Amino acid sequence: MKEYDAVVIGGGPAGITAALYLARSDVSVALVEKLSPGGQMLMTHLIENYPGFPEGIEGWKLADLMAAHLGHYAVDRIGDEVRAIETVDGKHRVTVGGETIEATALVLCTGARYKRVGIPGEKEFAGKGVSYCALCDGNFFRGQTVAVIGGGNSALEESLYLSRLVKKLYLIHRRDDFRGQKCYQDRCSVSPVIEILRSTVVCSISGTDSVSGIEVRDVKSGDCHTIPVDGVFVFVGFEPQGDFYPDGLDRDSGGFIKTDDEMRTSIPGIFAAGDIRSKSCRQVATAVGDGATAAHAAYAYISSRFTQG
Repeated sequence: MKEYDAVVIGGGPAGITAALYLARSDVSVALVEKLSPGGQMLMTHLIENYPGFPEGIEGWKLADLMAAHLGHYAVDRIGDEVRAIETVDGKHRVTVGGETIEATALVLCTGARYKRVGIPGEKEFAGKGVSYCALCDGNFFRGQTVAVIGGGNSALEESLYLSRLVKKLYLIHRRDDFRGQKCYQDRCSVSPVIEILRSTVVCSISGTDSVSGIEVRDVKSGDCHTIPVDGVFVFVGFEPQGDFYPDGLDRDSGGFIKTDDEMRTSIPGIFAAGDIRSKSCRQVATAVGDGATAAHAAYAYISSRFTQG
């Protein structure tokens, strides 16, 4: 069983930053990421609010830059899936694929994924007109009509991206007011392609081999009608990724990991950073800050164990 001072699970901006800071502290580090590094950045067309890029930067480019930066340091990369974590005699054992590695400190940066709405037709038409990634699938709907469900930053940003490709876009939000930033709201409201349907919910998604329409209901009047669409993009928030967390790890009602200001969890030696944390703001900038803070706290924990030893 290979031992490390620290193991970071997740290769998004939080995980890359945590691994970078730990490697620079001259401790042994492994970064576990089952897919390509970058996390949610890989599914974001343009990141406009990360400092240092006044014209914005495509998500995949920022992911590549971060991964290249980490590549200058001695970090073991493990490209497999974590299956279990257990704490034994104060050390944390991580089952990755078919092997087990051990760490003094563990930093969980497993991120979050887009939630499902849970309406009839959503599951049946996933990949057949229902999508959770505009960057991945938007080009399939070039010149067609689509609906976007959601009211936060993701829904507004992705609507703006899709509006460059599609003929018509219905932006559907269950409330009167959007949660997303006003700058995105303003741009959506003046787009000739985007029609905003407020106080409206999608009741079902219909079609045969692929999506052909949605049934919507006005939550104030109760009126229902069908809108012909070729695709439906869902952006209604996030849910935590990972089902391998150890017993005793405190989480909130949504399943996100609770931490203190230093990213310490309820289990000594285990830290959490980025979108997996219980918090209100999930952005690349906050993930990077979380990763740096978690690495600093993890290094202090590792150092204290050396002193005790």
